[in-house]
Amino acid sequence: MQREQTLFSNNQKQLALLIDPDKATHKLLDDLISHANQSQVDIILVGGSLLLNGNLENCIKYLKNTTDIPIVIFPGNSMQVSPLADAMLFLSLISGRNAEFLIGHHIIAAPAIKHSGISCIPTGYMLVGAHGTSVQYMSNSHPIPANKPDIAVATAMAGEMLGMKLIYMDAGSGAPNPISAEMIENVKSTIDIPLVIGGGIRNANHAKIAFEAGADCIVIGTVAEFNPQIVVEISEMKQIINRTLIKN
Repeated sequence: MQREQTLFSNNQKQLALLIDPDKATHKLLDDLISHANQSQVDIILVGGSLLLNGNLENCIKYLKNTTDIPIVIFPGNSMQVSPLADAMLFLSLISGRNAEFLIGHHIIAAPAIKHSGISCIPTGYMLVGAHGTSVQYMSNSHPIPANKPDIAVATAMAGEMLGMKLIYMDAGSGAPNPISAEMIENVKSTIDIPLVIGGGIRNANHAKIAFEAGADCIVIGTVAEFNPQIVVEISEMKQIINRTLIKN
């Protein structure tokens, strides 16, 4: 099995830590990586909506020198490509109607990605109920309403049929609420590829609810910037769930 297919697995629950290079001071990176290394963080996602300081490669280099956790680019635009990472999510915003984020930016980025040799994971990216978040503003795209699981289900099914290897449902950075258990459960029951859930997850209980509803991987970012200890707490909870799954 190719490595990129093992990064996000539906055989066990996984935890991903999202790091925004724009916010990544050495002190913050040291705090986050220290907590990630002592926990069972499976993946580190690196990326952001803007990247004002051109710090993507420096951030990846720093992470590569301080952790063995796989580094995956979570690109906010077509310029966020680096061969230093282990893989990158090739995101298509399938929840929106903005052609630039469905295919436009992909055409621009494809030659550079091909030349870099980095492994790509075709990902159906779905924005859910995230009014007022950065990703909604930058993508100029309306999210799927949080109370419309049927739309989310149909969108995820279409993404899988189009050949996506991963579905990533995101409430957006700083979202007031996480994606509901009902929506997660409905989507997971209708797809066979891994399901990633991010946005609005502020504590271990939020993560537990998402995992038990069917999330294969959850992503935390903003909350860890203010409280790196949350990485340990969610990791411990994830391990308990995985042990239970093995027993059953």
